[in-house]
Amino acid sequence: MKICVIGTGYVGLVAGTCFANSGNTVYGIDVNAEKIENLKKGVIPIYEPGLTEMVRTNLAKGRLLFSTSLKEAVENSSIILIAVGTPEDEDGSADLSYVLTAARNIATHMNGYKVIVNKSTVPVGTADKVRETVASITSHPFDIVSNPEFLKEGAAVDDFLKPDRIIIGAESQKAIDIIVDLYTPFVRKRDRLIIMDNRSAEMTKYAANAMLATRISFMNDLAVLSEKVGADIEAIRKGIGSDSRIGISFLFPGVGYGGSCFPKDVKAILKTGEEYGHHLRVVDAVEQVNRNQPQHLIDKIISHFDGNLSGKQFAVWGLSFKPNTDDMREAPVISVIHALINGGATVTAYDPVATENAKRKFGKLSGLSYADNAYAALRNADALVLMTEWMEFRKPDFQKATELLKSPVIFDGRNLFKLENMKQLGFTYYSIGRPKIPSE
Repeated sequence: MKICVIGTGYVGLVAGTCFANSGNTVYGIDVNAEKIENLKKGVIPIYEPGLTEMVRTNLAKGRLLFSTSLKEAVENSSIILIAVGTPEDEDGSADLSYVLTAARNIATHMNGYKVIVNKSTVPVGTADKVRETVASITSHPFDIVSNPEFLKEGAAVDDFLKPDRIIIGAESQKAIDIIVDLYTPFVRKRDRLIIMDNRSAEMTKYAANAMLATRISFMNDLAVLSEKVGADIEAIRKGIGSDSRIGISFLFPGVGYGGSCFPKDVKAILKTGEEYGHHLRVVDAVEQVNRNQPQHLIDKIISHFDGNLSGKQFAVWGLSFKPNTDDMREAPVISVIHALINGGATVTAYDPVATENAKRKFGKLSGLSYADNAYAALRNADALVLMTEWMEFRKPDFQKATELLKSPVIFDGRNLFKLENMKQLGFTYYSIGRPKIPSE
């Protein structure tokens, strides 16, 4: 098949590359000429394990073609994927301007029947809007398919190649058959392909992310209560996670969720509910808990230093919102660093891959500097603040850390270390939902 993918961001680049890897010819289209030139050289704009190698392989085989020219790509392709951004608007709704612009541009260059696929995360009713937009410009036949992505940053390539499920929302059997054929190389079990109408497919994406966000916020809310009553949230997590009705996924307490999906999608589904006169009370609480969760760690830090951070120096390990990605969108570390610096402290931060994104995010923020490695960040710091559970942080050299820190104090926003170990090592150790070491 010949496929056009509009947008070479996270979703478009992963999807297009994986489709090319299964033998299709894929045109990756973007308006950013500099990005396209880099992609042609195999230089990708995001950090995603396995993606660079796959891009370069398919470039070399001539199956993956990058361009700013939409006309040629649309004319040559039978399937066109819209994978552009849907950023959060001022009122919390999803901004569909990029999606509808892409739809207009597709319609302008159509030369026959096309299957137009909404791959972007879009609110209920977007397929109808795209259909109306295209039909207002062209008389060529087409069908609209809603095909939301369910990729985890840091494991996106593997998720695409071995999907849990593929949601296909469409009203046309012809379009369904074409998209099923496109995905057949990735599914051995037919039941992983789930067919439904457009609106249900659009809603499924938001419902999935809202449910996962709910589990995270529930555990974070419970973690705060656990501290107050003297319980250990890690023991509780194991206790409830062993129930097959609950399971262990997304039950890890911490400083809150971030990234490109959960914060934006939770707000978007709340806005959809508002537009239809239905207040999603549970989802509203999820968003409020997550918004407040970084402050819980900040309060621990301020309390430890008796309310005065002036002149203190902190090492921060982890800048991305999760490991195995350089994505800092809505990362909890952003509010934590600002709070420390606003309190009069200085911060030296380290992250394995997200430092350049952090420099763009924070700009020339006075009091913030960056280290080349984890231990360099610790030198002469009053405490370590651990924000991202990168693998290299899980088994650090604690003796070396003790020698570099002014005092052995750790604020762990991801509960990476065992309480008994930290006690034996002589650290003052704060985590989320667990007793302080040493106990007060």
